[in-house]
Amino acid sequence: MNRKRAHSPEPHVRRRIFAGIVMVLAIFASAAPGAADSVGLIDTHFALTRLDGHPVTDADYRGKWLLVYFGYTACPDVCPATLSEMSAALDALGPRAGRFQPIFVTLDPARDSAKVMTQYLKAFGNRFIGLRGHPQEIADTAQRFHAYYRLRGLGSGQYTVDHSSYIYVIDPQGKFVELLTADVPGHSLADSLRKLAG
Repeated sequence: MNRKRAHSPEPHVRRRIFAGIVMVLAIFASAAPGAADSVGLIDTHFALTRLDGHPVTDADYRGKWLLVYFGYTACPDVCPATLSEMSAALDALGPRAGRFQPIFVTLDPARDSAKVMTQYLKAFGNRFIGLRGHPQEIADTAQRFHAYYRLRGLGSGQYTVDHSSYIYVIDPQGKFVELLTADVPGHSLADSLRKLAG
């Protein structure tokens, strides 16, 4: 699989993404002093639809470590780079990779049809589960995870999606345990996952 890293986003896009990251970090900082309190801010519940049309919730994935990433298929750089590194990390884990389930949640359900997402995720191997839903379902899920995103018009009816870029790690019991930055190489991500899962 070709895992070329994509080019860095344009400065104005980086500023908007940074603003979203600052917002997420502010949410964590506003919690009570203990780390456990910060962890409690993330609600890992979701009720979305798989690409085969089957409705699922977070409870359907109990027993697996979940790696949840919010993005969209027309993302020019951050999303493909992150998914590539996630795939590389799982490759590096070898047999341990079976303990993890990577999930890609679209923030752009209007354009990300099941067919579009299926084709897109093929580029990153066969491990990813794609999830989509109605715009309000996506908004509700993003709010529970405190994932920032905003549709931004480009003119002529076109738009892009500014969004934060984090990998949410959820343990086999469905509890949020870690927020990993998405700009790390696969081998470093693999090391983080080994430490978390033991």
